Formats: sequence, structure tokens, C-alpha cells
Amino acid sequence: MTVDREVVPEHSPAPDRSPVEEVSTATVVAYGVAAVVLVGWFLFGWLVLEQGFIDSVGESAGAGFTLLLIVSVVGTVRRSRR
Repeated sequence: MTVDREVVPEHSPAPDRSPVEEVSTATVVAYGVAAVVLVGWFLFGWLVLEQGFIDSVGESAGAGFTLLLIVSVVGTVRRSRR
């Protein structure tokens, strides 16, 4: 089953639709800080705690996915208030 863009009105290109919002500088900075913290967490676990490379990767990936989940929930709550 396929859905044609002409059939679904919210996906049809319309001249009156608002343009896509740009990402704010604060958001880019926050993502950069989160990436640096995750890399630091990986290096701390691997080099300081000596818990092994795979364990450190898994722990950092888990922390990253948790951050993504939090960002998703906050974004959903903020969008529902508009």
C-alpha cells in the first residue's frame, strides 16, 4: 500500500505553509556539549576505571540513547503546548 502525497493534504506542498524553523545556536551548543560529555564518559570508563573497551562503548551508547529519549520527550511536551 502506498500513500501518494497528493492524496494526503498535510503532505502536499502548499505556498501558504510556514518555512522550516532553523535550529537555534543554543541547541547546537547543547548537542556539542552532550557529545563532548559522552566522549569524556567513554574515555573515563575505558582509561581511568579500566572497565574494558566494549563495556565503555556500551555505557556511553546507553547514556547517549537516554539523552536522546529525554530530548524527545521534552520536545514532544513543548510541541503539544503550542
